[in-house]
Amino acid sequence: MNLTETLKLALSAIWAHKLRSFLTLLGMIIGVTAFMVVLSILQGFNVYVDEKIAGIGSNSYTVRRFSFDDFKDTDTIAAAQRRNKELTFEELDYIRDHAQLIDKVGAKAGGGTVEIKRGNQTIQDISVSGVEPIIAQIENTDVAQGRFFTDSENNNAMRVCFVGQDVVSKLFPQGDAVGEEITIRGIPYKIVGVMTPKGTVFGQPQDSFVQLPIKTYGAAFGGLRNNRAPYFEILARPNVKLADSVEETRTLMRIKRRLEFGEKDNFGILTPDAISSLKDSIFGPAFLVIIIVPSIALVVGAIVIMNIMLVAVTERTREIGIRKSLGARQADILRQFLLESSTLATIGGLIGLVVAKLIGLIVTIYLLPTIIPWYAAVIAIGVCALVGVVAGLYPAWMAARLDPIEALRAE
Repeated sequence: MNLTETLKLALSAIWAHKLRSFLTLLGMIIGVTAFMVVLSILQGFNVYVDEKIAGIGSNSYTVRRFSFDDFKDTDTIAAAQRRNKELTFEELDYIRDHAQLIDKVGAKAGGGTVEIKRGNQTIQDISVSGVEPIIAQIENTDVAQGRFFTDSENNNAMRVCFVGQDVVSKLFPQGDAVGEEITIRGIPYKIVGVMTPKGTVFGQPQDSFVQLPIKTYGAAFGGLRNNRAPYFEILARPNVKLADSVEETRTLMRIKRRLEFGEKDNFGILTPDAISSLKDSIFGPAFLVIIIVPSIALVVGAIVIMNIMLVAVTERTREIGIRKSLGARQADILRQFLLESSTLATIGGLIGLVVAKLIGLIVTIYLLPTIIPWYAAVIAIGVCALVGVVAGLYPAWMAARLDPIEALRAE
């Protein structure tokens, strides 16, 4: 008996007991669905973080008041709050004037949310921050309409702003927003540019923001201190190792702050590698979930498949006897039941893959982009087929060793 005929027999046997087959497949479906959903979310998050790093630039980094290490526990946080001082523009100028391995450096501040008005229209929870014009070059800001503000506008604390697409779509649904005014805390600001839409991540909109020149922001919001204190974004020179630029900046900050040799840094430097390491430390344990949860479901599924195949052997004992009496060999019977169990498991894997894809589409709409790598799908289906073969070995061996005369006597 060739493979095609064996496969047809297996599919007909599965189809003859549709409900039983479906219930048998639940373990495989749940296992593959769990695997694919968790993997697609992690993969999507990794791509998002990598895109963010690439958008800012793999050779850029930030200098902040605190580092990741300052948030290990409450004692560390308390010590860092006492030790670490707010960054100042004098330190920014010192870095700008003395660094040899830096291409561009600029300051940002703020990030709190405010209410924005235009006439009688009002929108809530819009992030507002102050930035130096050079930040647009460091972050590769993509301008959809208009322009970013200039050094002259910043130096003169002019009331201009650069906004996200959500602000435009909600306050200016009928026309171009560039050149129009919005009001923040009773003060009007002229829109000079609009950023290309970015969408949402983890359900949080990326286009609900207003950026002001940093000196305008400081004058309008009570000065650049406390939670409005500045931090620095730095772009290393081309063909310069990021580590060398980071070390130069660290040295300049230590000199400016008069730190003694061996004294701990009282500031933080956040690099793309640090972001990736934090991401791995947070989501690394989730990879264990990818293995453990589906494995449990697959083991349960394999047990159920083995049980059903044993029932199938009992039900089809007479059929096996007839086939053997007509010349079927033990290898033919063995192959038939192994192919039936592996086909059953593979169908369960395919259904689980489809369910995971549908769940992924929902997550993409409401939370963050999800990605199912093609190789992961192939591996998952292959594992399902292998589990089916393993689960069907014992029932197939029993069927193949049945005595044809005894099998024909079975009722």
